[in-house]
This record gives sequence, C-alpha cells and structure tokens, in this order.
Amino acid sequence: MTQTKIAVIGGSGIYDIDGLENAEWVTVETPWGDPSDQILTGSLNGVDMAFLPRHGRGHVHSPTEVPYRSNIDALKRLGVTDVISVSACGSFRENMAPGDFVIVDQFIDRTFAREKSFFGTGCVAHVSVAHPTCPRLSDACETAGKAAGITVHRGGTYLAMEGPQFSSLAESKMYREQWGCDVIGMTNMPEAKLAREAELCYASVAMVTDFDSWHPDHGEVDVTAIIATLTDNAEKGRALVKGLPALLGVERAPCPHGCDRALEYAILTAPEKRDPALLAKLDAVAGRIL
Repeated sequence: MTQTKIAVIGGSGIYDIDGLENAEWVTVETPWGDPSDQILTGSLNGVDMAFLPRHGRGHVHSPTEVPYRSNIDALKRLGVTDVISVSACGSFRENMAPGDFVIVDQFIDRTFAREKSFFGTGCVAHVSVAHPTCPRLSDACETAGKAAGITVHRGGTYLAMEGPQFSSLAESKMYREQWGCDVIGMTNMPEAKLAREAELCYASVAMVTDFDSWHPDHGEVDVTAIIATLTDNAEKGRALVKGLPALLGVERAPCPHGCDRALEYAILTAPEKRDPALLAKLDAVAGRIL
C-alpha cells in the first residue's frame, strides 16, 4: 500500500479550496522546463493534495503553450498518485447543457503544435491509451459530483482541438454529427497521454460552458457568457474536489486497471542503446522501470 496524493489540474478557483491544511505554494524544477506555475500543496481531510493552475495564475499560458510535460513531471516528482483534470468545455449534446459536468472516458486528439511524449530518440516507448482515463478515479469523480448536487454525465468523447480560436461552424458540425464527439476543449491532450506515460491515474472532469457553434439557437461561442458560467462551475468544481479525499482514502492499493504500471513493457530501446541524457530527464517519469 502507498499513500494517496491527489493532484487537481484546473483553472482559476479550482485550486483555491476551503479547508486545505498546511497550504503552501511550492516551486518544482523539472528537466522539461518550468511548470505552468507554482503548485499549491496541503492536505484535505487527511489526504495529501496538490493543485496546479494549468494556465498559471492570471491565465498567462494559452492552451498551445501550456508546458504539459513540465506539469506532469512536476506532479510525479511531488509524489502524486492520482490526477484529476478539471477543465471548461463546449458541448455537442442537447442534454449536456452549460453548468453540467461530463466525466470523459475517450479522446480524439486534433492538436498538432505540442510535444506529446516524454520519450523519443534514445529511449523509445509505446504506452496504450486505448482507455485513456482511469475508471476507478472516474468513479470517485462521478460520486463526488453527484453528492455535491451537480448534474453529472458519466462517459463522453472529448475532441481536443489546438486553439486558441474556437471552432468554425463546419468543424463543429463535423465533430458532432460525423465523429460522434460529445464535448470539445483545448487542454486535455497531450495531458492525458503524458499522465499515462508517467504511470499516473488520470480522470477528466469537463465542465460545460457553452454549446460550441453547432446549436441553431445559440450561435457562435460568446466569451462573456462562458466567463459567467465558468464562475458558477468553479464553485461546483470545488465542491466536487472536496468530496474526493473521503472516497479515495489515505491508503492506496495498486490501480486495478494498471495505470500505475503502464510502462511495464512499453520501453523498446535496448539498454545499451539508450541515450544517457534522455534517461536522466526521465528519472521521475520512468524511474520505477528504468
């Protein structure tokens, strides 16, 4: 058994939570560069917590420029075991309305300007992301959300777009009608892939702010309306997070779905061919297996 340490990657309001004991902003250095910001650490109901503002306090990083590798590496260095992504999204479904939360279980990655792996020339690895989120962790998020009175939809496909612009009407209709996506956002990829490479359990809580641009009664995305919904969603998100320590507990057994053993057979490069410089950068992410 190991000690549970929950990390929440989120936006303004989600990382600032009442009841966090011994709260302290800490600086974490990584070989991949600086994370988005300092990380707020503490404990909630006896369980260690870490809160990382994905875009930095004051929203200084665009979705493309978020240092995803640094963020995941920093959380791993802090001893995090479980990562909850809390992010805004648009909805492609009438029944997934603004203010609702969706516990995402699949992704379609349409990003193209981001580093998507810790591995590469000198140490090649292939992890499975057939099921990119952890069912155990998603169960906890669903239970905590419903207990907080939030309308929660379990399961959904998240279209990760590059941004920072929102979708065209043609794109929105294609993602909804032809690709069967449920929500759209700009930040969960490559975050989910990197969490899997780092052998961290990962769950995605998508907070619906709008209907993207496909909906005939709502038109194009209105940033003013999104901000208003975001404020309400942040309060709901904090309520969900406060329920997680009791559900996940202080002691943590190995993940029944193997998230914490994702690298077991993933590294293909022969030991004598591995690049020492890259191995040094992988000390936190892949130290268990290397």
